[in-house]
Amino acid sequence: QVQLVESGGGLVQPGGSLRLSCLASRIFFDVYAMGWYRQAPGQQRELVAHISTSGGTAYADSVQGRFTISRDNAKKTVQLQMNSLKPEDTAVYYCNAGSTYYGDYKPSDYWGQGTQVTVSS
Repeated sequence: QVQLVESGGGLVQPGGSLRLSCLASRIFFDVYAMGWYRQAPGQQRELVAHISTSGGTAYADSVQGRFTISRDNAKKTVQLQMNSLKPEDTAVYYCNAGSTYYGDYKPSDYWGQGTQVTVSS
């Protein structure tokens, strides 16, 4: 059974940084595109960033220039470096193992349990 385990969330002040990590197991990691989603209370889950099997990246407009997604196939991890955090970035962040089709990310049913990010003074 595929497992995705997120870590690195926490409480940070506006303008601060956090680095999220997602460790995958029981999965042929190299063949999956990976995505980071977030869900704020009362909101739909939204795609924040994704990275293809070849390392191509894409970001939501709301995080462009502040967040960076990367992957390490040898360690089966995907990271999300979040800088210049804003209160509106507060959400539970989830990683997903999926695929890309003409640059669009297609999520699979493989989700982690999520990690809480709270941006507040």
